[in-house]
Amino acid sequence: MSIKHNTLAYAQQLDQQDPLAPMRAHFAIPKQANGRDEYYFTGNSLGLQPKLARAAVIELLDAWQTRGVKGHFEGDFPWLPYHEFLTEQAAAIVGALPEEVVMMNSLTANLHLMMVSFYQPNQQRSKILIEDHAFPSDHYAVTSQLKHHGISVEDNLLLWSPRAGEELLNYQDLWQIIEQHGDEIALILLPGVQYYTGQVLDMARITSAAHAKGIKVGFDLAHAAGNIELSLHEWQVDFACWCSYKYLNSGAGSVAGCFIHQRHVKNTELNRFAGWWGHDKSSRFNMDNNFQAIPSAEGWQLSNPPVLSLAAVRGAFDTIALAGGMPALRKKSLLLTQYLTQRLTAELSDKIRIITPNNPAERGCQLSLMVKLAGLDGKALFKALDENGVTTDWREPNVIRVAPVPLYNSFQDVYHFVNILKECLECR
Repeated sequence: MSIKHNTLAYAQQLDQQDPLAPMRAHFAIPKQANGRDEYYFTGNSLGLQPKLARAAVIELLDAWQTRGVKGHFEGDFPWLPYHEFLTEQAAAIVGALPEEVVMMNSLTANLHLMMVSFYQPNQQRSKILIEDHAFPSDHYAVTSQLKHHGISVEDNLLLWSPRAGEELLNYQDLWQIIEQHGDEIALILLPGVQYYTGQVLDMARITSAAHAKGIKVGFDLAHAAGNIELSLHEWQVDFACWCSYKYLNSGAGSVAGCFIHQRHVKNTELNRFAGWWGHDKSSRFNMDNNFQAIPSAEGWQLSNPPVLSLAAVRGAFDTIALAGGMPALRKKSLLLTQYLTQRLTAELSDKIRIITPNNPAERGCQLSLMVKLAGLDGKALFKALDENGVTTDWREPNVIRVAPVPLYNSFQDVYHFVNILKECLECR
């Protein structure tokens, strides 16, 4: 006898069939006041703590306690090369060669470092193209780079905007901008996943179209890394940067990641802001003041990274590897978010509008929800959800972001969320 799709029994059946269901036990799940697990749907803002990340940090603290400065060179994970222990897993997550990836700094700092190398304005090419609703930090970084070069922001910042009355970006508008201004554009900097709507951009196609016009291309992968499958090397992307604390679960403000394509990393003369940690390893401690860049993404490092944070990243990456990597996570993510879509459509289509693309290939796990009821304050609904044990994410002006993360969210989480959302709407 088949189980009805709108029942708890059906969600329980889906969890029983889920090969990644045991991964939930590898995370610390926040508790409600009644002692039950929260319904946590905010991995798109801060991922939950992997138990392996906690263990790796404690392991490093113990090494510091017992070894002091010798911890730089001793133990299973000495601190001097610690970032190297993360390289292969980071490369696998973003679809890169190990030499193209390094974990360093923070996201916006890395974007600035990349623009030093890949935004080289001249008399012919000086414009930067971003999307109109770019995450504010990206917008600030780009405008400050234009000002740093003494270039008018008004004349040199191009915006790809949604059409009037729409939320999603339309590619025909982008192709038109590239066709019209291609010879003037020096850099295109776009998100892999748009943070507000959850729209996944066609990075391969965008890169190809830009390169055909001689334009450099970079991506902010803050909402893409650990969320969708990426193939940065194959797509020929010039550079990309991402944080590690959202879908990668390495802790608030943790060390970020950076990708520079193979064709660029070998060019040790490429313009960059240089630092000691980017200098050739074999001669770094000769204390010679002539900079010799490492011929890999490591050549963009400035200083030795914070190893306590890297330890958390290592534990988080090990947890992703336990789950089978990005292919396994994406497979479950498609099922989990589709189930959420079906539940919302069946139960609340008259009250809630999903602005994230309906095509699973054009979204990650996040759905962005707008309230359709006149007079109902979306932020009040967000707060009501929180009062009922559901952690979601509010983004001005009027979106509740809900991200069922395949590493630790269950189909039962989704079932209960929709029921609680329905009850909160009925109460208002």
